Amino acid sequence: MEDADIVELYFRRDQHALEETAAKYGTYLNRISMNVLGDREDAGECVNDTYLGAWNAMPPARPRMLKAFLGKIARRISLNRLRERLADRRGGGETALAIEELGELLPADRDTQEEAEARELTRALNGFLAGLPERERDIFLRRYWYFDPLTDIAKVSGKSEAAVKSQLHRTREKLRDWLYKEGWL
Repeated sequence: MEDADIVELYFRRDQHALEETAAKYGTYLNRISMNVLGDREDAGECVNDTYLGAWNAMPPARPRMLKAFLGKIARRISLNRLRERLADRRGGGETALAIEELGELLPADRDTQEEAEARELTRALNGFLAGLPERERDIFLRRYWYFDPLTDIAKVSGKSEAAVKSQLHRTREKLRDWLYKEGWL
């Protein structure tokens, strides 16, 4: 089923929207949650919460790219679950490591009064990513959006793990320079 048809099911409040979403994007959403959480049970719950989040968001939202819309919901829910889990204990997993790698570059969390600035930063980061060569962008996104382990990125990219680490380091340096030039640092 096409994405526009699935979105239309949500707008009609047809329960089949959830079934169609699960059939088309369940594996994708589970991958996002598993990479963040590393726990099948928690990931499954986050994917189910993603379906509920989509149900509650549509209408009024009418996403042009359903996959990205759902991925963003799953990622947010999974990161929130991880924060809850780590509230009592610190460390652990690829997510914490990936966030730590980027932590020095990105401005601190914004409060609600600075929401417009956060959206502008998002647009700016998308501009940075669009300027990267496709392979470099893919490696960067796999690590910092999907939280893929370095070993998995190395396999998919056909590079050694050391080469992936080096590539990520160079891209982070480019990002640091770019954020400084754009006035974010």
